Amino acid sequence: QVQLVESGGGLVQAGGSLRLSCAASGRIFSWYAMGWFRQSPGMEREFVAAMSWSGGNVYYAEPVKGRFTISRDSAKNTVYLQMNSLKPEDTAVYYCAAKRGLYASPEKNEYEYWGQGTQVTVSS
Repeated sequence: QVQLVESGGGLVQAGGSLRLSCAASGRIFSWYAMGWFRQSPGMEREFVAAMSWSGGNVYYAEPVKGRFTISRDSAKNTVYLQMNSLKPEDTAVYYCAAKRGLYASPEKNEYEYWGQGTQVTVSS
């Protein structure tokens, strides 16, 4: 069993930055890939970024490329999402997710474990 807890959300002005954290506990091994997804009211949950636990396999959604960076601290079992140049359209609940397997994926259906989400609100 894997537990994921996100933190770091909040209210920020457009152009600002936030760093989200996802602390993983339980049976997290080096062959788990991690992802970040987001969901706005009335919208489907969408992919944001993902990486293999080794860090060698990374994906970003087009709207966040060049602005968001996913990273991890294996010693702390924590994955981060650094978000820069935030825009009002980035406003959403952000979820951390984990999947077994060596490779990251943008497909939410492949992820088995999910955190409770953290709200990010970007004001214009």
